[in-house]
Amino acid sequence: MALGYKARRRWALVILLVGLPLYIIAAVVAVSLFDRPPFWVELLIYIALGVVWAIPLKFVFKGIGQADPNARDDAE
Repeated sequence: MALGYKARRRWALVILLVGLPLYIIAAVVAVSLFDRPPFWVELLIYIALGVVWAIPLKFVFKGIGQADPNARDDAE
C-alpha cells in the first residue's frame, strides 16, 4: 500500500525529529564501543552511516518538497 502525500510528509517529520537523533546517538555509541580508529577511518564510518539511514527511507522523502499533487488549485 502506497503512502499518500500527507502521510509521507508526517512520517518524514517524525523520522527527522525523532528517528534521526536516535540513530545518531546509536551510531556514536556503536563506534565508541571499539578502540578509537584513526580520524579518517572514523570519518568514513560516520559518512557511511549518514548515508545508510536514508536508503531504506528514500520512498518517504521522495517528492516531499514539492506541492501536493492531489491538492485542488482554487486560484482559478
